[in-house]
Amino acid sequence: MFSTPQKQRIALSAYFFLSGICFSTWASRIPTIKAIFNLTEGDLGNLLMIMPASAIIGIPLSGWLVAKYDSRIPLQIASVTFLLSLFSIGWGFSLFGLVVSLILFSISLRIINVAINTQSLSIQEKFEKRIVGKFHGVWSIGGILGVLFSTIMIKYEVSIFWHFLMIMLFGLVIIIGMFPFLIKNDKAKTSNTFKLQKPSKYISLLGFIVFFAAICEGGMYDWNGVYLKEIVKQEVFTYGYLLFMVCMTISRLTIDNLMGRFGMQKLYIASSVLIISGVLIATVFPSLFPVLIGFCMVGFGVSGLYPMTFILAGKAKKYSVPIVISIISTYSTVGMFLGPPIIGYLASAFGLQRAFITFIVAGLMFIPLSKFVFDHLKKTN
Repeated sequence: MFSTPQKQRIALSAYFFLSGICFSTWASRIPTIKAIFNLTEGDLGNLLMIMPASAIIGIPLSGWLVAKYDSRIPLQIASVTFLLSLFSIGWGFSLFGLVVSLILFSISLRIINVAINTQSLSIQEKFEKRIVGKFHGVWSIGGILGVLFSTIMIKYEVSIFWHFLMIMLFGLVIIIGMFPFLIKNDKAKTSNTFKLQKPSKYISLLGFIVFFAAICEGGMYDWNGVYLKEIVKQEVFTYGYLLFMVCMTISRLTIDNLMGRFGMQKLYIASSVLIISGVLIATVFPSLFPVLIGFCMVGFGVSGLYPMTFILAGKAKKYSVPIVISIISTYSTVGMFLGPPIIGYLASAFGLQRAFITFIVAGLMFIPLSKFVFDHLKKTN
């Protein structure tokens, strides 16, 4: 019924889908965790700071894994650890246990991000039309369903323990069923190995793009629920997260067509304008509907940054694709988990509304960085 490439595409989509569900499940419950342990904004910032530190620890591990094995092997191992660590976060037995769980969660997520993006570029070679953006769209669909399920759990006061247990069991079914269909034999055939050394200018530019993209996306994941709850005073604080994910998903499912029609360089500029405008609306007018409109605009703005940048990563010449993805994902992982604690510290000192200026600064960076990237490509082609 399905060809081998189609089966591989479906299987990998399932892993993107699961990653989106798990990450949004964690992010949508951050206000719950904050309440359980009675954390201040500064305390929450300290807790979230554990995650970038863990991601840095995972840099040599993920690089070594993608260089030594087919990407499906570390993907499967990390997915199991990811699910188990998510469940242990919901256990809530102690603050120390939460810290250990977050460390495992962060390292596993880093390995997953490297492996699934490596697989996506390998599968892309088997299709004429661009499909990388659609993989990220599937991730966002998983994120939407994760938020929807979280909203139901919160509304009916289901404990975080049972909530995360259900997600873990669901995830285990997916990875057991889909693993046999993942692409095989995609281990890098060049002699390139992962080394902690200065990357090329081109790779560094792409890395900084995903770094600032991760600050915007990661910060919105972790803080928009808190913003809705504490600034807008909404009891069901997942509405903003849900709308953000819906807008991001709609855009990601169409980003492949938009790239063909308008070109990446114009889309980077559009992303910058949408992010800045959306954050300004949400902070200047801190009531429900303006905030939801602002979060929606930010969702559209951040949606294309990852798929476009990973496509550009495939043009790098210094390393094989898995190594390039690993290097760039290092910037992404650090940005994803560094942004939220920075916002926490700024919120503790100046208030959450003023702390959201961080997103404006990050959003501004896509215009000059993307210009440098395309200028470099013109010179080398």
